[in-house]
Amino acid sequence: MKFCFTLFIAIASMAWVPAHAQKPRLAIIIDDIGYHLENGYRSIQLPVPVTLAVIPHSPNARELATAGHEAGKEIMLHLPMASHDEDAPLDEGGLTPAMAEEEFKNTVRLGLAAVPHIRGVNNHMGSALTEQPQAMQWLMDELRETSFFFIDSRTSPLSQAQVLAQQNHVPSASRDIFLDNSRQQIDILTQLEKAINHAKRHGHAIAIGHPYPETLEVLERLGPPLRMAGIEFVLASTLISGTASQNGLEQVASHP
Repeated sequence: MKFCFTLFIAIASMAWVPAHAQKPRLAIIIDDIGYHLENGYRSIQLPVPVTLAVIPHSPNARELATAGHEAGKEIMLHLPMASHDEDAPLDEGGLTPAMAEEEFKNTVRLGLAAVPHIRGVNNHMGSALTEQPQAMQWLMDELRETSFFFIDSRTSPLSQAQVLAQQNHVPSASRDIFLDNSRQQIDILTQLEKAINHAKRHGHAIAIGHPYPETLEVLERLGPPLRMAGIEFVLASTLISGTASQNGLEQVASHP
C-alpha cells in the first residue's frame, strides 16, 4: 500500500536521537471535538498523548470531555470566534466583534462552564476576531482570573491573541503546523513530517488536526514508530509559557 511505504520511508529518514539527549517534543491538538461522537471516541483512543479541544454547547461536549479526561487525554475549550469568511457559520457560544464588553465576557464564562475538565483554551476559527486587540484583551481579562492557558490557533497572520496573552501574563503558546487542511493521507503525513522537523529544529512543536477519519488513521499508525524515532508526544500544556513558536503562520489562509 502506497501510504504504508511512504510512512516507512518517512520514519526511516528521521534522525536518531541519542538516549541521553532530550527528545524533540510534539504536542498534537485535535480540534472540533463535540459533534461527531464516533470520531470523538476514536480520538480519545489514540495511542499517543493528545489534547482534545472541545466546542462548547456542542451535542456531545460533556460526554467526550469526561471520557477523554478519564482516558488520560488533556481537555481544552475550543472557543468559537468570528472569522473573515462570512459563509462560515458561527457555533453557539461564539464571540463576535459586535458584542459589548459584558456580553462578550459573559459568553466566555458560559463557554468555560460548558466543558468539564478543561485546562486551557484555543480559538475555533477566529481569523477576524483574533485580529482585534480590544476583544483579545477582554478574553485575557477572563483567562487571567483562572488557571487556564491559551493557545493561539493562528488562523490569521495578524492575530493579536498571543501578544495580549503575554501582556496579561496568561500562560500561552502558538500553533506551528496544521495537519489536515488537505484530508489526503499523504498530505497529512507531509504536514506531520513538517511538525517533526520543526520540533527537531526548535526542540518542540504544536500541531493541530481534526477528528477526520483520515487524520485519525495516520495518527493511529504513527504513534509507536515515532516513539522509536526519538519523538516524544506531549500534552499541549507541556509547551506553555515561553516555548511558543513565532513561526506558526503556515496555511493560515484556509482556516477561517
